[in-house]
Amino acid sequence: MILKIFLFIVLAYLLFELIEHAIIPLLGLILKKKRKPVTGSSGLIGKVGEVKEWSNKEGKVFIHGELWWATSEDPLSPGDKAVVQNVQGLTLTVKPHKRTNL
Repeated sequence: MILKIFLFIVLAYLLFELIEHAIIPLLGLILKKKRKPVTGSSGLIGKVGEVKEWSNKEGKVFIHGELWWATSEDPLSPGDKAVVQNVQGLTLTVKPHKRTNL
């Protein structure tokens, strides 16, 4: 009886260690490769920000707590929402955000 209990405890411990040190890290690596980058210029593309200042075809857009220089071929005004299309250096290329009614 004691041998069965001891064997059960040892097997449970080994199974736990296998899951903790092999399976969970492998799942983490697989999921990490599927995620889109959230830093750098590629992390900004597709994000929606608020236009703070605008004159002619350039101005400033507030995205993720930061104020960015931006350009657009479309007319924008302060308070409008804009979607990031491209990033060149520290300047964003944006277009007006079109809201969809659900």
